[in-house]
Amino acid sequence: MVFSSSLFLLFFFPAFLIIYFLIGKKMKNIFALLASIFFYSWGAPTFIFIVLGSIIIDFYIVKFLNESTGRNKKILLVLSIILNVGLLAYFKYANFFIENLNVFLYQTGFTQVGWTRVALPIGISFFTFQKLTYSIDVYRNVNVPLKKITDYALYILMFPQLIAGPIVRYNEIADQLVDRSANENINNRLTGFFRFVIGLSKKVLIANVLGEVVDQIFELPPHELSTYLAWMGVIAYAFQIYFDFSGYSDMAIGIGRMIGFRFPENFNNPYISKNITEFWHRWHITLGRWMRDYLYIPLGGNRVPKARMYFNLWVVFLICGFWHGAAWNFVFWGVFHGIFLIADKVFLLKFYKTIGKIPSIIITFFIVLIGWVFFRADNISIAWLYLERMFTFEPTQSSVYLDLKFFVILGIATFFSFWGGFQAIEKWQKKLFNTEQRNITIYGMFVFSVIFLILCVASITSTGFNPFIYFRF
Repeated sequence: MVFSSSLFLLFFFPAFLIIYFLIGKKMKNIFALLASIFFYSWGAPTFIFIVLGSIIIDFYIVKFLNESTGRNKKILLVLSIILNVGLLAYFKYANFFIENLNVFLYQTGFTQVGWTRVALPIGISFFTFQKLTYSIDVYRNVNVPLKKITDYALYILMFPQLIAGPIVRYNEIADQLVDRSANENINNRLTGFFRFVIGLSKKVLIANVLGEVVDQIFELPPHELSTYLAWMGVIAYAFQIYFDFSGYSDMAIGIGRMIGFRFPENFNNPYISKNITEFWHRWHITLGRWMRDYLYIPLGGNRVPKARMYFNLWVVFLICGFWHGAAWNFVFWGVFHGIFLIADKVFLLKFYKTIGKIPSIIITFFIVLIGWVFFRADNISIAWLYLERMFTFEPTQSSVYLDLKFFVILGIATFFSFWGGFQAIEKWQKKLFNTEQRNITIYGMFVFSVIFLILCVASITSTGFNPFIYFRF
């Protein structure tokens, strides 16, 4: 079940909100947990038992960790990390490693390993990182562990951010898991509803329209791919993944706000970035911060010699790429971004200052586009062939026709992707998403939300194309 499905919008979500608002304070967490278990079980009924089992084990490991000292405390932390990383490694990467091992064995004349492919649990990359923040934050004495296992289960399984984030650290909502009565008011509910519809509109009215064309272009054999179509495909994909993923984050933040949670922001106009370093401060913000605080800084951060610092940065983004998917094209995508992050520190930031804001944005967007080819392609070989077609400048015959609707939506996507480049717009955008609004603004938001919710539902029910782009991550 995903947020942009008619099942969620017309049945699950309204029923959840009605019951949640009517029941007493003491039952809200239990109900939210049961609803989240049902939500996850709908799409992955088998895996819910594995997830619940790992949650129970992890809860007690961290409980004992908090009560321990010295060596025992470190052992329990390592045990928690092994449990969570081990589950992620098995379910997400076992197929990848066995397939590559078999390729090696085949080429060297040895017998290949027999293997039954492992299915990927939905959202495992996201909730694994949240479980790690819980154990590490408790180990670091940032927060004490939760007293109730049901509260911990709710933190991990909370359906708004369960499937595709944002990655919510334990210390960010520890208090809210116990008591969020201060946030449960009409203002939060209405502004949360507005934020949800903004995200739904991004996903359904923009990302889905572009995605349909993107799929057609990337499915073409290379000899049918003209330079023009190749560029249209990757540009459209850049906007598709942005409006899809940021739209999902908006929906998660909006639902959380409606029920009293304050989730962290996950996107901030990433395509107006003037360098790749800034891009990662604006794109998937919660992942970037997680990688910085739980990987980069423990490796030494900026306190080590420059050569070691550059190596650490490269390693972190290699892991970042691998986290996104068990395939060489994702690994290369991570390494690609890591190289440009290092280049920023070595010389590019100085160069960008010399050429000014607009040329810097254009160059950075070009670099990001090249990276998206590897992210979107089915494998690294196809990515290289696609890149080759982008720069051959040869016209070819193709079965893909780009209609007026595509160009209109592409224009809208371009406008809203870059309008934050004006400082006044960026400030206004932050103000618009604030919870504190005047009554007349609230009324306007509500009317807007109702109109666009109707448009989105109409679009969903009239077309069968509604992909969940982060399903495989």
